Amino acid sequence: MSAQLTFAAPRRAKPPRHLADLSPDERREAVAALDEKPFRADQLSRHYFGRLVDDPADMTDLPAAVRDRLVAELMPSLLTSVRDQVCDEGMTRKTLWKAFDGTLIESVLMRYPDRVTMCVSSQAGCGMNCPFCATGQAGLTRNLSTAEIVEQVVAGARALARGQIPGGAGRVSNIVFMGMGEPLASFNNVVRAIHRFSDPSPAGLGISQRNITVSTVGLVPAIGRLTDLDLKVRLAVSLHAPDDELRDELVPINTRWKVAEVLDAAWAYADRTRRRVSIEYALIRDINDQAWRADLLGRLIKGHPVHVNLIPLNPTPGSKWTASRPTVQTEFVRHLEAHGVPVTVRDTRGQEIDGACGQLAAMPQETPLRSQQG
Repeated sequence: MSAQLTFAAPRRAKPPRHLADLSPDERREAVAALDEKPFRADQLSRHYFGRLVDDPADMTDLPAAVRDRLVAELMPSLLTSVRDQVCDEGMTRKTLWKAFDGTLIESVLMRYPDRVTMCVSSQAGCGMNCPFCATGQAGLTRNLSTAEIVEQVVAGARALARGQIPGGAGRVSNIVFMGMGEPLASFNNVVRAIHRFSDPSPAGLGISQRNITVSTVGLVPAIGRLTDLDLKVRLAVSLHAPDDELRDELVPINTRWKVAEVLDAAWAYADRTRRRVSIEYALIRDINDQAWRADLLGRLIKGHPVHVNLIPLNPTPGSKWTASRPTVQTEFVRHLEAHGVPVTVRDTRGQEIDGACGQLAAMPQETPLRSQQG
C-alpha cells in the first residue's frame, strides 16, 4: 500500500488555555494561582456551561475588576465563526470556524422533532487518508484542544437557547464525534471533552454519555484504552468493507489492524459497556455494495450487539466514486436482514451544504464539507 498514514499531529503552537480544558479541581487551582478565591472557578463554569454566557458583562455575580481578568485568563475566544450555511428550512446548520492560528474546522447542528444532534470535529483535517472522504484527502493539520471541541457544542447550545434555530428555544441532546478527524487519534482530548459534555453543571453540560457516539476507523489499541475507561458512550466503527483486500484500499489503517482485529476490539467494548456497537458502512457504487459482501458482513457480525448504519456515499469534489443504485442498496439491506442483523439507511441531511458524511473539508470559499466516518 502506498498510502501514508499520519497518526501524530504536527507540532504547532497550542491554543490558549480555557476552563473547558480543565477539570473542576484544576479550574480552582488556576483561579487560586491568579490570587483569586477558588470559588470564582465555579462561578465561571456556571456561566459557561450552565448559562451559556459569552459576554463578560452578563457575569454580574463577579466583581468587574475580577471578572475581566478571569475571563481573559480562563475564557479566551477559541473559535471565530467564518460562515454559517443552512438547509432543511434552517434545521441543519453547518458552521465554518477559524481557530487562533487560522486553522479551519467545521461542525454541524441537526435539529429533529425529538432531538438535536451536534456533529463535532476532533481534529483539523485527518491523517487516515480514506480516498472517498474529503476530510481524509485534506490530510492532518493538528489535533483540536479539549476546549476547541467543547466550544463547538457550547456554541450550538447557545444558538438553540437563544432561539436562533427554527423551532424555538431548545438544547443539544446528542453528540457525535463524526466530524473532521479520527477521534481516537486525539484520544486524551476527546476523552476530556466527553467528560465536559457529560459532567453535570457547573462542571460540564450534563448530557448523558449514552447520547454521545465516538466514531473510529479502527485504531485497535485506542479502542482497548476506551474500553478500560468504562465510559457509556456508543462506539461506531467505520468499517466500509468486510474483507481485508478491499478495506486495505478504502480504509488504509486496515493494513495495520485487520477486519477481524477491529471487530474483536469492538465486541470487547460492547461486552464491557453493555452498549450496542454501530457499524458504519458507506455504500459505494460497484465497489463495496455487492450482495456477497452484505452476506460476508452479516456472517461476521450476526449474534453480536450491533447495528449497521448504511450511508449512501455523499459526493465530494473530484471523487471518482458515487452512491450505490437504489435497487442495489435495497438488496444489500435485504441480505443483511436475512442474517438477523438490524440495519438502517442513514439520511443524507446536509448534503446540499456539504455537511453530510464524508463532506467536511473546511474550505474557506463556497463549498466547505465532512468525514465519511459518520
